[in-house]
Amino acid sequence: MHAQANSPVPLSSPIQETIEELFQRFQVLNEGEVATYIPELGKADPNWFGICLVTADGAIYEAGNTTQEFTIQSISKPFTYGMALEDNSRAEVLKKIWVEPTGEAFNSISLQPGTGRPLNPMINAGAIATTGLLEGKTTAQKVRRIMDSLSRFAGRNLSIDQAVYQSESETGHRNRAIAHMLRNFDILQEDPTPALEAYFQQCSVLVNCRDLGVMAATLANGGTNPLTGKRAVGADYVESMLSVMGSCGMYDAAGEWIYNVGMPAKSGVAGGIVAVLPGQLGIGVFSPRLDPRGNSVRGIAVCRELSRLYDLHMFKIPRVARTSVRRVIHPDQNGSNRLRTEAESRLLKLQGHRIALVELQGELLFSGSESVIRAVLEVVRESPHLLLDFRHVLRMDLVAARLMSRLILGLLQKEFPVIMTGTRHLPILESVFRKEIPDEWREKILWVQESDYALETAENRLLADLSADWSADERVDLADCELVAGAAAEDLLVLERHLKTTSLPRGSVLILPGEDASDLYFLLRGKVSAWVPDGQGEEMRVSTFSSGMAFGEMALIDRSPRSAKMVSDSDVEICKLGAGDFDALEQSCPRLYALILRNLARLLSGRLRKANIGRSVLAR
Repeated sequence: MHAQANSPVPLSSPIQETIEELFQRFQVLNEGEVATYIPELGKADPNWFGICLVTADGAIYEAGNTTQEFTIQSISKPFTYGMALEDNSRAEVLKKIWVEPTGEAFNSISLQPGTGRPLNPMINAGAIATTGLLEGKTTAQKVRRIMDSLSRFAGRNLSIDQAVYQSESETGHRNRAIAHMLRNFDILQEDPTPALEAYFQQCSVLVNCRDLGVMAATLANGGTNPLTGKRAVGADYVESMLSVMGSCGMYDAAGEWIYNVGMPAKSGVAGGIVAVLPGQLGIGVFSPRLDPRGNSVRGIAVCRELSRLYDLHMFKIPRVARTSVRRVIHPDQNGSNRLRTEAESRLLKLQGHRIALVELQGELLFSGSESVIRAVLEVVRESPHLLLDFRHVLRMDLVAARLMSRLILGLLQKEFPVIMTGTRHLPILESVFRKEIPDEWREKILWVQESDYALETAENRLLADLSADWSADERVDLADCELVAGAAAEDLLVLERHLKTTSLPRGSVLILPGEDASDLYFLLRGKVSAWVPDGQGEEMRVSTFSSGMAFGEMALIDRSPRSAKMVSDSDVEICKLGAGDFDALEQSCPRLYALILRNLARLLSGRLRKANIGRSVLAR
């Protein structure tokens, strides 16, 4: 029994399953300590843990405590740096804050000798200077600027944890010393208090793990929030924000991070981490247990494993940056090249939407595979008979093959029939399927190299599901043939005297290109396909005829040489009507002669319409 459209069967993405598996795997990682140098932070539950991955077009995958709020802390720094770039010229910002990594802790006093310029905006000295550059003279004005911008990044109105702010302000003696040193060097050119208090408040903004994922995805999406569609920061500044995150975002672990994980990132002492893969996705992880460098232990483990599993290192760039789903075809709009009886055509017109041929294209790496998975899970809700066509896929890596295997296994386990086509040039796909899909499930996958035949097979499966009596090879009587539909019994007796009936085995060549057109064929049993050269030394199937149909009919019209090769796909039984015998019917049985011509005109018109629809769909 195949899964039905609109069934309540839950469908799960392999991406979501991976996020849940990582949550379970690292939940037991209890290394590290909760930060206590700010007293309010020490109240966090060390067992809190959340993971959220958000794609650049807004798909969310999450597990754990993703709505538990905590303070953003130093994760605010790259975002306020983007605000400073918007509020000032880039030259003005660089004059006050440089962009070199220090290799030192986040609260180190790293100022250039002589100028007092902080070495980068990710250390506290640089972050305080950054806040000083934001528009507004007073603390309230600067905070309003910060909250408006961070809320656009998160896609919701954020607030400040006043208790944490008070704790930050009351214990921030080192930061006060840094602020006054910045004032001494004229990096802060006025009383440092408004900038310093605004900095304490920006670090005390409440966010959750999902917010971090969305904020990271907003940077991945060039500064536009993928959920709200609102711009959070000018696209021209995202590059600079990601650059300082990449070189300085993980403090004295920045070099190791970019080497092993390969994504611009920023951590905070409340336990959050954001990581960005430009153009593809953002990751937010939250767990308060910190390593000696002030970075979340579980957060680092999750990001490293995601990068490894999905090959997310930013220096591995796909050559083709376009959608991985080329088009989706449904037989109710554009079916296979098999010519169907009127009854079959009616059924496919009504129910063909339950079949989906999904054509893929380009390079399939993680990001492309994720979009394919999402498209497939959406498609099978209405079209449970799935065909995946890989003919236009240029290359597939191991990550994509594994994701495809998990997707297909999940569909099979929910009783969705799957046909794979066009995979011959992707041996990695079948290799991974053999390793990762158990035999009893892999045997349920149908591999068909020719996509049109795959579509025909899916149509046959659907027709068999819809009608218990339907058979692809059912024998019909002459009276049931389309070309003589509506003929009187006495007229059929006249026709039978002109027919020669024969049976042929599968693989028989009935017609060759260039032969004289001398016979019309009525197909009583089996299938026959028409093949023409494809211009590249191969042949392609252009149509398939089944029981009750006629072929070679052009012999009755223009008597020109044959243009296609006709080969039996199964054992067949056929009746031949010679062109001379057909001409004789005009005198001996004019009523039948006119009926055949009318039916022929109707059938040819239908085939022309089908061909035009096919071209229209392809043009899209």
